[in-house]
Amino acid sequence: MRADRLISILLLLQNHEKMTTKALATELEVTERTIHRDMEALSAAGIPVLAERGKHGGWRLIDQYRTRLTGLKENEMKTLFLSPSFQLLSDLGFTKDWKEARQKLLATVPNALQTQANEMWNRIHIDTDTWRQSTQEVSSLTVLQQAIWEERKLQMSYEKGNKELSERIVEPLGLVAKGRTWYLVAISNGVIKNFKVSRIKTASLTDKTFIRPSDFQLAEYWDQSKQSFINNLPTFEVEVEASPSIIKRLTFTGRFVQVHNTEFQLENGWTSVKLTFDTEQEAKEYILGFGDQIRIVHPTSLIEDVRKMAESVLNLYK
Repeated sequence: MRADRLISILLLLQNHEKMTTKALATELEVTERTIHRDMEALSAAGIPVLAERGKHGGWRLIDQYRTRLTGLKENEMKTLFLSPSFQLLSDLGFTKDWKEARQKLLATVPNALQTQANEMWNRIHIDTDTWRQSTQEVSSLTVLQQAIWEERKLQMSYEKGNKELSERIVEPLGLVAKGRTWYLVAISNGVIKNFKVSRIKTASLTDKTFIRPSDFQLAEYWDQSKQSFINNLPTFEVEVEASPSIIKRLTFTGRFVQVHNTEFQLENGWTSVKLTFDTEQEAKEYILGFGDQIRIVHPTSLIEDVRKMAESVLNLYK
């Protein structure tokens, strides 16, 4: 509804001081023309909005205008009372602070809504841990957080993929939790990079500070970095024929393989399937695990490799 959007614009300008038409349109998922019409409506209603031109221009509220409109809708309130991941809060050392903040927030809502808030904690629980308890070491998170907040350069010993240690001085920009795995986003030798926190063997603050890039947005950077990583993953495609007895098992798993086209059935009752793996070795091991219930069609070079692996297994148990 337009009234809700106008309120959202007002609150956004209060919280951000200045926003461009494009930024407002993106945030509210409308066109830039709609934003211009909304601004005219706000101005007509007596809200002091001002458009600044130029490279660093945008919309802002003049005369330090502040609205007293603070009412929360029911669904908005529910989102505030969703339980976060206690595993991640524990990693950051924020569990106690969050519980105290939750009680303070609860005290601010009307009595009629407090019961609903409590029910949110009792009906929705977010667990980001794995079924097996994580063994990753994240003891450096305390130092990393301090370096990020104080904008101080960090000296760290980092274990690379080949197990070699490298000494680095980085400019830490933020922390990202992917599932239960933490990553440090930092500038290293002028380039923004991602470092797995569990591979940081030692970390210490230096007495040197740095200037954080004014246009850096952690969430936007991470989304772009994640998509770039996905796009550059190696792929190995295999065409197979699968027995009806394993079709459900093929489509159930998504951890090591992507399964495509499981609808085309052959005359013998089997199904033609395309599988995509990260590496050829993963393809061999996966296919061998299904024994005589899966037959390789392409690439034909894979057939001989899997046959040799099967013979090795037989020889092992002779």
